[in-house]
Amino acid sequence: MENTENQAPIFPKGDAAPADYFTGTTWVNTLVPKDTTLNTVVASVIFERGSRNNWHTHPGGQILLVTDGTGYYQEKGKPIQVIRKGDVITIAPDLLHWHGASANSEMTHIAVNPNTQTGMVNWLERVTDEEYNGLNNI
Repeated sequence: MENTENQAPIFPKGDAAPADYFTGTTWVNTLVPKDTTLNTVVASVIFERGSRNNWHTHPGGQILLVTDGTGYYQEKGKPIQVIRKGDVITIAPDLLHWHGASANSEMTHIAVNPNTQTGMVNWLERVTDEEYNGLNNI
């Protein structure tokens, strides 16, 4: 099987994500900053192998467009989902969730955050290693 994952990113890496909200190394490049006209923020996010964000919610919801690699997405109380290049994840407002790269692959997604007038993100506790390893590191 041909491995087409982890090619050169579409957008530059951006800045290191804040360690208070991410485990491992993650890069965020804001493509469309918050404004009062569109009320939407768009960012390219690169999760290095094994990195993930904390549990969190988005008051206005979120859409993730996976552009490279393999990662995980989990909603509180549900099984971890494996996400891959080409997947689209639609996250309802205030839904508790986390996402990040698998242990064996980087994962890049475009995060679309609409309705920013209601707030951007509510960061919560870290995803534990036990929670993260729930899929045996696919």
